[in-house]
Amino acid sequence: MFAFQKYQGTGNDFIMIDDTNFTFPSQNHQLIAQMCDRRFGIGADGLILIQTITDYDFRMVYFNANGYEGSMCGNGGRCAVAFAKSLGIFDTNATFLACDGIHKAFIEGENIHLQMKDVTTIETNDNFFFLDTGSPHYVEWVNDLENFEVVKKGKEIRYNDRFKEKGTNVNFVEKIGKQNLSVRTYERGVEDETYACGTGVTACAITANIHQKTSSPISIKVIGGELSVSFEEKNGIFTNIFLIGKAEKTFEGIF
Repeated sequence: MFAFQKYQGTGNDFIMIDDTNFTFPSQNHQLIAQMCDRRFGIGADGLILIQTITDYDFRMVYFNANGYEGSMCGNGGRCAVAFAKSLGIFDTNATFLACDGIHKAFIEGENIHLQMKDVTTIETNDNFFFLDTGSPHYVEWVNDLENFEVVKKGKEIRYNDRFKEKGTNVNFVEKIGKQNLSVRTYERGVEDETYACGTGVTACAITANIHQKTSSPISIKVIGGELSVSFEEKNGIFTNIFLIGKAEKTFEGIF
């Protein structure tokens, strides 16, 4: 039996487990997938363990809904910060370790500010951008995003000859105001459209600066709500990137 809490950040939902005693069977991929299953389990886009680690406030271990450890998840990171705060692990400012390295975060009112990894390499093509913001992201600018076939087109790109081996998240983005974007994302590991993707909106904000000359901070509308991304840019290098938004507990229980 495992105690868990459920958190969501702009509709991106996660099973949160206090694994500071290292008792959770993290190698049981079938169990994790079952827990994330929306019909036969708790239901979630992923599962996150909070573990103790020397020199940091905590370690975040993220698993995709398929049961296997995934790359960095921005909204999951914000939920991890909120959950760790509830456990009394830190007060206002945190430094934690994730699969892509060290992250800093702080809480200001209802918002979690999560520092993302620097972005130094951006592939620019005629019809898409490709970059790594902790997870690999394909970004394509489109018109009429509301009626765009995100799952169909996203799956085609995720499984094309270039990306099928390692996979990629696929984002479709449209500018809806001077400092505002609308983003929809097909996520690998979930293999479906999700309500939000933190590393995805971060990638879209960066490409907006390149493609549309949109300056920081940038507000982003996703299916699950609103996020914002701030950054500093110099000579095509993006640093001091922060993903900003709410992260909320929805319920808790025993599995």
